[in-house]
Amino acid sequence: MFDILAIDPTAFHLGPIPIRWYGILITSGIILAFIVVQKEMVKRGMHPDFLTDLLIWAVPIAIISARIYYVIFSWDSYKDNPADVIKIWEGGIAIHGALIGAFITTYVFTKRRGISFWKVADIAVPGILIGQIIGRWGNFINQEAHGGPVSQKFLENTWIPDWIMNQMTIEGVTYHPTFLYESLWNVVGLIILLILRRVRLKRGEMFFFYLIWYSIGRYFIEGMRTDSLYGGDLRAAQIVSIIAVVFAVSMFIWRRFIKKIKVEYQDN
Repeated sequence: MFDILAIDPTAFHLGPIPIRWYGILITSGIILAFIVVQKEMVKRGMHPDFLTDLLIWAVPIAIISARIYYVIFSWDSYKDNPADVIKIWEGGIAIHGALIGAFITTYVFTKRRGISFWKVADIAVPGILIGQIIGRWGNFINQEAHGGPVSQKFLENTWIPDWIMNQMTIEGVTYHPTFLYESLWNVVGLIILLILRRVRLKRGEMFFFYLIWYSIGRYFIEGMRTDSLYGGDLRAAQIVSIIAVVFAVSMFIWRRFIKKIKVEYQDN
């Protein structure tokens, strides 16, 4: 048996302003992702300011689209008080919404700059996974995005540390640490992506691998969660995951075997 001592979601205060661990972790993930992606972009012959210029647009649009996605699938909670839609500080964003917004922004931005979207997407996806790996620990500290009830003995048998079990014990009930499952799944995906950089992949195939890998993991992990957004009777994240896998597999086949793309990831 272990002592139940939850981590305070607030890291510290700047005067009256609480600085939350969630925000610190999200920011840290973005910074680390920027460093990794920036280094690879310069190595691939891209202008050093390109990523900064892109993120000026992509980050705020991703946050807004993450909120819009959440509100759409939680409309019953907002339809009687539409003013609450803008109260993002009260929580309520979704990673799939952020990804959709970021990908659309990147597509438009690269078209306007005359740069291949697939080249940028291939370079960026390891950074995206880094952000997701770190960001999920913000959910851990907030005691959210967890799965259903599970016995402490089950978690002890999986070698999960006591401090994680402590945080996943809420009002006397221990829950599946689905944040951890997704974070570890993404760590494996990141390692594979870094290995694939050395393989003679066609341009765009790093991006397709990311979509397939993340979506497969998210589909099964989402089925364990208790806070899913729903589209009718189906979990929204599972619907989006299926669509992403079908899109990625179809594009992979079309570009490699029908269009017969010649440009490879390592080509500048």
